[in-house]
Amino acid sequence: MNIKLYLLPVFIFIFGIVMVQAQDLRELRVKPDSTISEEADAEALAIKNINVPIPKLDLKVNYWKHWTRLGVNFNQAAFSDNWKLGGLNSFAIGGLLWHKSEFNRNNFNFTTEADMKYGKVKNEGQLAKPNNDRIFWDNKLAYKLTKSWAVYVSLTYETQFDNAFHYAMVDGEEVITGLKSSFMAPGYFTESFGLEFKPDETFSLRFGTGTARQTLILDDRLKPLNASDYYRKHGRFFDPNDATKGTGPIFGVDEGKNFNNELAFQLTANLDRNIAKNLHLKARYNLFADYEDITDPTHRLDATLTAKVTSLVNVALGGVVLYDSALDGKVQWNQMLSMGLLVNLPK
Repeated sequence: MNIKLYLLPVFIFIFGIVMVQAQDLRELRVKPDSTISEEADAEALAIKNINVPIPKLDLKVNYWKHWTRLGVNFNQAAFSDNWKLGGLNSFAIGGLLWHKSEFNRNNFNFTTEADMKYGKVKNEGQLAKPNNDRIFWDNKLAYKLTKSWAVYVSLTYETQFDNAFHYAMVDGEEVITGLKSSFMAPGYFTESFGLEFKPDETFSLRFGTGTARQTLILDDRLKPLNASDYYRKHGRFFDPNDATKGTGPIFGVDEGKNFNNELAFQLTANLDRNIAKNLHLKARYNLFADYEDITDPTHRLDATLTAKVTSLVNVALGGVVLYDSALDGKVQWNQMLSMGLLVNLPK
């Protein structure tokens, strides 16, 4: 108990010394200078101009896109001399060139598409004949009204490369008996104005309410002639039993003329789509209804299904279904199955 009483003054003395030292340290603390020097402030805030070189990139916006396809197709069949089960030696070769260019800027779109095909087939004992012959060029300028609808004007040109003949067998040999068609006989120019529905890049549908088509026959061998002109040219009447009868209209062009113009409604649908991996379908349907005879429209469907075997080799199944009363009163069609090489640019 006495020891605690002795220690109490010691504790009080030590605590007093600590408090005095703490008080002295606070008084010795240096206060910061709150005065602002204008010269020092100006030096601290001085900004130096630094020239950073900016490289000239020379960038340009390309509003064009281009696609091209080049192809060669072939078919061949051969049989031995003693083959008893039927068959005919034959060889066919064909080429195609397809190109499409498209310009897009703001709401304007311009598209040009060319599709050219030519092929020949040679069967044993027969003359070589064209089996695929077409020149097609379509140009369209459109202005978007909404995301899927646009107003458009278009110009389309169509004809063929080579002559097509009538054939007959004479003394066991095939001979040419007449000309069916040739380059620009017929040739078609079609101008159209209307609305286009295009929900995506693979499908479009045109409603050509204002459409005009010109049919030309520039080969005099196929020009439709009246009775007197036919006799003057050939030295005989077209119909020996009727001296007043001429050739009648050919390709819708009247006798004595080589040009015909029609005003019509046109409906055009285009499909260009991959329907499965390595399987592509391209189709175009066109309806042309002359306002003077709108109950007898012309229909044409072109379709090609292409299967990609390798990056270059493909198998194609294509065909055309056509009804045109100016050519024939019945539906016409053709079909081709071929294997060949196809190059797509750009790849």
